[in-house]
This record gives sequence, C-alpha cells and structure tokens, in this order.
Amino acid sequence: MENWITNIMEQFGYIGIFMLIMLENLFPPIPSEVILTFGGFMTTYTNLSVFGLVVASSVGSVAGAIILYGIGLLLDVRRLEKIVEKWGSILRLTKKDIHKANDWFSKYGAWTVFFCRFIPLIRSLISIPAGMAHMNFGIFVLLTTLGTVIWNVVLINIGAAVGGSWGTIVGFMDMYSNAVYIVLALLLIVFAVLFIRKRVK
Repeated sequence: MENWITNIMEQFGYIGIFMLIMLENLFPPIPSEVILTFGGFMTTYTNLSVFGLVVASSVGSVAGAIILYGIGLLLDVRRLEKIVEKWGSILRLTKKDIHKANDWFSKYGAWTVFFCRFIPLIRSLISIPAGMAHMNFGIFVLLTTLGTVIWNVVLINIGAAVGGSWGTIVGFMDMYSNAVYIVLALLLIVFAVLFIRKRVK
C-alpha cells in the first residue's frame, strides 16, 4: 500500500495528497502517517512546499470529516452496526470501533472532536457520533480544523526534516499507534470492571 500511496503523491502532487487524506478519513486503514511524512520528504526534491502540503492535506481531512459528519446525521448506533456487519471487512471496522468512538464523544463532549484528531483510527470515526449527536456544525468544523492542522504540520515538518529517513518515522508512528491501542484497551477493561462492581453492589 505504501508504494501505491507514494506513487499517487509523486504523480498528482497537491491534488493527490488532498484525495489521499480525504480517503484516509473515510477509510481509516489508509495511513496518514505515510502520506504526511512522505509528503514532507517530497518538499526536499520537488516544487511542493510545506505550506502547500499543510493546506492540501488539511482541506482533504476536513472534507472527509464533514462527509462522515453528514453520514452521522442520517444514522443511529443500530443502523451503523448493521452497516459494519455488512461492510466491516472491507472498511476494516468492527462494532467495537464504532462503540469506542461513540463512547468517547458521549463522555467528553465537543472537545473530543479536537483531541481525537491525534488518536489513530478514532481520529476519523469520531466525526460520525458528532453528526449523530447533531453537534453544532460550525464548532465541529472549527475543532476538526484545529486538530487536523496541528497533526499535519507536525508530521509534514518531521518528514521534511528527516528527508530520506521518513520511513523510520512511519515505524515510530506505528509504535505510537500500537501504544494508543493498548492504552485504550486497558481503559476499556478498567471501565468494564468498575461498571461490573457497581452492578454487583
């Protein structure tokens, strides 16, 4: 997949990055880490600029998030579960992923949209429960844009700084993703234990 992504970026430049990042929001398994860090590296040997990459990737990310927000407006949890049951293998999503994003939004409110932009997988899915909750659209776009720009600026500049070693950064980001998944799993276990204890009492 990495070769396919890098080929599109080299062939189509800003437009390719815009499309890839938008798809990354709609299909979370497409790694934004690869797109953004390689994009940063491309600024060292092409006419692409860091500023241009930040704009293209941020617009693409927000566009993808708005599409998911719109989908959320039309759905409830049960309908979403049915979609995942049918298409989950293609989208690489499970019911747990949906409930995880929904639980985060329910517990932490609007700011979840901002903070979840830094959490792999959930960063995309959080737009759906935001739409399901009919979150104020202006606030949704504002918080999504802020979180997105920060994420993109950091990864693109890292890619530009390390140059040809951008692949090493992707490896570190994979470690970061795995660590986040482990922490989330542990938190879910703790919440489950506390919930069961309250029920037993």
